Amino acid sequence: MKQTFGLIGYPLTHSFSKKFFTEKFSREGIDSVYENFEIDNIDKLPAVIRENPILKGLNVTIPYKQDVFAYLDEVDEAAQEIGAVNTIRIEREGAVYRLCGFNTDVIGFGDSIHPLLMAHHKKALVLGTGGASKAVVWALQKLGLSTVLVSRSPKGEGQISYRDLDESLMEEYTVVVNTTPLGTYPKKEGLPDIPYQFITEKHLLYDLVYNPEKTRFLEKGEKQRATIKNGLDMLHGQALAAWEIWNRD
Repeated sequence: MKQTFGLIGYPLTHSFSKKFFTEKFSREGIDSVYENFEIDNIDKLPAVIRENPILKGLNVTIPYKQDVFAYLDEVDEAAQEIGAVNTIRIEREGAVYRLCGFNTDVIGFGDSIHPLLMAHHKKALVLGTGGASKAVVWALQKLGLSTVLVSRSPKGEGQISYRDLDESLMEEYTVVVNTTPLGTYPKKEGLPDIPYQFITEKHLLYDLVYNPEKTRFLEKGEKQRATIKNGLDMLHGQALAAWEIWNRD
């Protein structure tokens, strides 16, 4: 019987994961399948696992990255601290199973930004305060950078407003990561409201958005001679990290 892997979320209109893993299995001759499990309530997760006895691992997407915690027997440190799980390893013994939760977004992001970091990249502005921002902050801090979150409505310590971004702050924070969906296809005109005139060749601009390949955020950074990077390698990296977790002995 083919080993099965899959994705839970709702709705699952477009699945990067299914395409990525189906192509990987075909290319590498791996006798496995990847299925989308579109469940309208997280309480249907146990039924998915029971009804698919050869299911070995799951990716988790919106809106269940937090809700899934209630069903997990074990959660790794990064996922616990971030408060979001995007990968589940299913360990079975007969009809009994254990669910272990991980966050591979931190691995995908950390591995993709690390080669671009220079000695002067010590502080990062993280645009947005949604779920993805937590993984980005965790990864950047593990890489030795200090971080500040930028929000339209900042709450508490460690968060500032877009209005606070002046020349001296932009000079100090030479890494800028966009974790908002601004600029994503089809609304390609959108971009974060930062003072791009203060971006220099010392800056690194990273956008989690990967469609379009070059968002307006990245285009404006490139015009100021900054180093730019989109989120495609992060996406591939988190998927490959999930594959490794599912196949650990």
